[in-house]
Amino acid sequence: MILQIVRTVRLLLLGLWLGGAIFFGAAVAPSLFVVLRGAQLSNANEIAGIIVTRLLATINIAGFVVALFLIATAFVMQQTSNRFVRFAEMISLAIMAIMTGVSHWIISARMLALRAAMGSPIDQIGHDDPRRVAFDSLHHYSVGVMGVAIIVGLIAFVIMTARPRGQSARP
Repeated sequence: MILQIVRTVRLLLLGLWLGGAIFFGAAVAPSLFVVLRGAQLSNANEIAGIIVTRLLATINIAGFVVALFLIATAFVMQQTSNRFVRFAEMISLAIMAIMTGVSHWIISARMLALRAAMGSPIDQIGHDDPRRVAFDSLHHYSVGVMGVAIIVGLIAFVIMTARPRGQSARP
């Protein structure tokens, strides 16, 4: 009974994080930029960036905490005796924790430092300014790192939902 509750909580947490991360990346962030630019604001990118940064921090920290929780609880779960499957789940979750941690504590922190060093809204900084070039480069890394975190999270989710051979779902 307790193991079933733990299994359900594990799937719920990972599913919620995946849904939030995918929705944020596919809908929220792009929509913020489109809507604010459409309002013809002179600092639309700056405002959207500040909002996205705050939301991304929540997603990254939640992903990091969820991944650590899932790693810790994987040791009590006996879903399969297949070592390869357990190893794949653990590696996927470890990569998810690393990617969300790197995104938040390294990439986002550097992006915030660059924005502060610019001294003006990013919309007023030329695209050839070295700080802007570095910022744009970090943004590309941020998107890639989040993509990796989502992919390995999906892999872990599939592994966690799979039932070992011969085991049927309980009614």
